[in-house]
This record gives sequence, C-alpha cells and structure tokens, in this order.
Amino acid sequence: MTAPASDPAGPPAATLARRLGPYDAVGIVISNVIGGGIFYVPVLVAGLVSSAWVMLAMWACGGVLAFAGAMAYAELAALRPRAGGEYVYLRDAFGQGAAFLTGWTSFVAGFSGGIAAGAVALADCLGRFLPTAADRAPLFTLHIPFAPLVVSPQSLVALSVVLTVSLIHLRDSGRVVHNVLAGATVAALAVFIALGLSIGSGSAANLASTHVVAAPATGWLLALVPIMFTYSGWNAATYVAEEIRDPGRNLPIALGVGTLAVIAVYLGLNVLYSYALPIGRLATLDPGRLTDTVAERLFGFVAGDLLAAFTVVSIAASVSAMVLAGPRIYYAMARDGVFLTSASRVHPRHRTPVLAIVVQAWWSAVLVLSGTLSGLVAYTGFAIVLFTGMAVVALFVLRRRERGVARPFHALGYPVAPAVFVVACLVLVVSEIWNDPRTALAGFGVILAGLPVYWILGRQRSAAKIAAAAAASTTSP
Repeated sequence: MTAPASDPAGPPAATLARRLGPYDAVGIVISNVIGGGIFYVPVLVAGLVSSAWVMLAMWACGGVLAFAGAMAYAELAALRPRAGGEYVYLRDAFGQGAAFLTGWTSFVAGFSGGIAAGAVALADCLGRFLPTAADRAPLFTLHIPFAPLVVSPQSLVALSVVLTVSLIHLRDSGRVVHNVLAGATVAALAVFIALGLSIGSGSAANLASTHVVAAPATGWLLALVPIMFTYSGWNAATYVAEEIRDPGRNLPIALGVGTLAVIAVYLGLNVLYSYALPIGRLATLDPGRLTDTVAERLFGFVAGDLLAAFTVVSIAASVSAMVLAGPRIYYAMARDGVFLTSASRVHPRHRTPVLAIVVQAWWSAVLVLSGTLSGLVAYTGFAIVLFTGMAVVALFVLRRRERGVARPFHALGYPVAPAVFVVACLVLVVSEIWNDPRTALAGFGVILAGLPVYWILGRQRSAAKIAAAAAASTTSP
C-alpha cells in the first residue's frame, strides 16, 4: 500500500479564535475611553462655557454623539465581524488606499502614540509615591539621525510598562488581566462619585454657578472639540470583532453598553467636579491638578494619595486596551499585504497576533524615548475624528451598495443619527484646521507620509503576485 503524500504546505496557519464574550468587549470599550482625558479636559471645557449647567449639557451632547457613532459602528461590525475596525469598513467602502491611511495613522500615532503617552503618564503618577519614577533627568542619549533617543528614569519606567503589558497580551491570559483592570477602574470611579456626592464637602449651589468667558455664544461649540476627543475610543471592540463570540449579537451589546457606561461615568464625574468647585474656580485650575484639588476639597488632603493610586490603575487599564486593540489593525493590514507580512502570524497556542503586538511595542518604545510624543499625538488627534467620521459615511455607502445583504443589527436612528454624527465630525475637523492650522497641516503631513509607504508595499505585492503566477505556470502540466 502506498503511503499518502504529505502536505508540502504543512499544517494550516493558526487564526484568531472567537473566545471573547460581551463582558470582555465591554471592558475593552470602557478602558479604551476612560484614560487621562476626563481628569483634565473638564478644566478646558469650564474655561469655554459660561455656566456649570452648560458644561454638563455639553458633556451630555458629546455622549449622545458618541452613542450615535457607536450604533453606526455596531451595524458595520455585525455586518463585517473581522479584525481591524474602520480599516475594514473604509477598505470595503472606499478602497485599499483610504483603509491603509487609517491603519498607518493608527500605527504611527493613534495606538502606538496613545500607549507611549499612557506609559509616560503612568510613570508621572507613580512619581507621587516614588519620585525617581518621574525623574526626567537624562541618564544617557542614543544619538541617531533626526530623533536622538533620551534614556531617563521616567522613560525606563514607561518602557517597563509598555513591555509588561505587551507581554501579558501576547498570552491568552491578557484578557483576564484586562478585565480585572477595567472592573477596578469602573468600581473605583463609582465609589469616588457616590462618596463625593453623599459625604463630600461640596455645595449644590455650585451646580448653578456662572462666570464670564471670552465667547459665550460660540464657546459651547469649541468645548465640543475636547469633549469628543475625550469620548473617543468607544469603537475599540470593533478591532477585536474577529475574536468575539456571536458577533452579530455581542458586538452591538458591547458597543451600546460600554458607551452608555462611559457616558454615565463622565456625567457623574462632571457633576462631582461642579459640586466640589464653582465653574469659575474650575476654569482657573492647573489641568493636571483637577482630581487632586477636587478630592482634597471633598475629603481632605488624605484623599489625594488614594486618588493617585486609582489613577495608576485607570491609566494601566487604558494602556492595556490599546495594546489589545491596536495589533488587530496591523494584523488585518498584513493579511491584505499592506503591512509587514509577518504581522499576520498568529501564535499557535495563545491565538494572538504575536508579531503585530511586538512591532507595536517596539514603535511605542521609540516614541517614549524620542521626545516627539506630545507633538505627534497632537498632530494626529483630529485624524482620529476624521477617520471615524469616514467610517460612519461607509455605513451609508455599504447600505446603498449592498441592499440585499442581511444585517444582524441595524443602526439606531438611521439615517438621522449617523448623519448628525458625520456632520459633527466634519465640524470638529474644520474647527481644528481653522483654530490651529499649523498643527492640522502637520497632522495631514503625518497621514500623507503613508502614501509612499503604501506605494512601495503595492509594488512589492504586485511583484509577489507576478512571481507566484510565474511559479504556477512552470509547475502546471
């Protein structure tokens, strides 16, 4: 008897596994949104609006817009439950080029920059308890062209955060650690809000406080810009859509519940801030001292250390969410041939995109050391809003193009709610360009820098196809 021929291709490559439930996905949404923004942006908003009630109304308005966007993404994710989020939606609606630019921006600054910024912020918070952790004095400098890498005690702590969290998410146990961090974040915030409003030394009269601002007629619109940035991240569950069980049901639940939970927390915190201090006082605070000042006003000086400890947990959860979500975009790009091919490899046992996680950790580490972090994140902040708005436009495109396709979930309020969200994104982008054209221009430069990379990758992909076709023709009988 002749033995069967062995398969020259070997065993099939490992793929991502659907093992995330709705609780996992909700935790990703909450942690990705609740980062550092809610602990300093309210000071900026207070300086733009004339009363505490207007400030609360703007946070509620931002929450409504975020929920409208989340519901549009829920339809897209349920329709295309693949890794990559808006990369997938832009690719199918507008082509590979537009999709590549959103993925490029996510890698260069969106996720990698966010991870690096979070790691540095966590080191600063640890500095309250261990001053060396926040020490920025250079130990030595690696002189490389364009961006010398400066090593300091703070950067070493930040690098250890990036490395530790990335190693955790290389294993399938990363979701357990992340769920613990997400649960601790929400529980601590809920306790802080409840105790502050019940036994804190604030005043309900502060909720009706007013003050004079430079542009009361338009300040509320300008306030929406930082508010929307603070709400960004509600789409995080869509990046891991390929790993969520029963995505047609669980993805809409995760996006809806996660976004509503964030809205409740943000409104609760802003009510607490207003309860503790009148809006005029809020507007004059150092943004970095908001939570410390509020905690000390409500509970006394002893609360400052407790809140700092909580902030460490909150930032760690945010970094964890970004380390988890970002590599799924690069994995999807690599699978399409527009990123490093090796980034499409999945660990055979842990079923994680191991090399995509490693590449992201490496670039995040470079950003920590380079000193260009704050500028890069600022340059591309508005790009996040731009691509998110484009993804919701993709909903309209795919609805029109694929009329007969069954949809597990339909966006609530369609077409009005998604249209309002798109208009809001457009207004925010135009506002950013108008108010800070230099930063916006630099941001467009970062985005467009991806075009030559896309061209090079396109040529390599074409050459590979030609070589494969030639090999097939020589082996065919």
